[in-house]
Amino acid sequence: MLNQQTMSILHSLKLFGMASSLEERLADAKQAALSHEEFVGLLVQDEKLHRDNLRLRRLLKKAKLRQEAALEDIDYEVSRGLSRQVMLELANPQWITAHRNVLISGPTGVGKSFVACALGNAAARAGYTVLYIRAPRLFETLQQSRGDGSHLKALARLSRLQLLIIDDFLLTPLADSERRDLLEVIEDRYQVGATVIASQCPVKDWHPNIADPTLADAICDRLLHNAYKIEMRGDSMRTKRPVGRRQLLLPVNDNYFCRFPAFCLWSFLLSRLRCWAAAVR
Repeated sequence: MLNQQTMSILHSLKLFGMASSLEERLADAKQAALSHEEFVGLLVQDEKLHRDNLRLRRLLKKAKLRQEAALEDIDYEVSRGLSRQVMLELANPQWITAHRNVLISGPTGVGKSFVACALGNAAARAGYTVLYIRAPRLFETLQQSRGDGSHLKALARLSRLQLLIIDDFLLTPLADSERRDLLEVIEDRYQVGATVIASQCPVKDWHPNIADPTLADAICDRLLHNAYKIEMRGDSMRTKRPVGRRQLLLPVNDNYFCRFPAFCLWSFLLSRLRCWAAAVR
């Protein structure tokens, strides 16, 4: 009865981790050998772990990362211009505290988004607020905020993020309003937050592609100052998955073709041959 009252009080105090731990530890006979101080200390640690897990889950949900990527999963065997030393340095979140930027460029399919999301995942696990957004969606959101009068609030939310990840930057030419919005975002975050930008356009071509020389000077000066530059290269990683393609083929047994009429069987065989030829290529 006393234990039930204790559990109710812990729940009323929103100490859910401690309540769950108390129930489990009371059922474990080995816990009886612990002193009162040790037992309470373990309950406090369990509560902290519970809250840390809830915070991490909340941070990852708000980050809206495009991929479930992790720095530990990066493949360095394929030559893509990734420096293991640089990635190890970025695994330490001190670059976020120092408000440094990471600029990732390279052709499509080489893993720019994966690396960007891996950096975001590591930042969230370290307790930083993160948001991943594609550049076209960012500009569309800011344009809509002008219409409903929340433009300044939208810019303020972006400025408060400890890490902002902008993907697909300069995928299309920037409109004048997009250039101005980009300058506002970068200016608000300069020496206040860290920014990761991934683009197919090489960093050296960002200035001419922004088009407006004055705005381009202001944007590039703030982005390039004290930034990590990762220039990736190589073929698309999406074309190097023949195993995945072969797995799309349906399993065939002796009775499989009995369910098909003759004309369907001929169409089936042709489709399988095309899939096999695509997988071989």
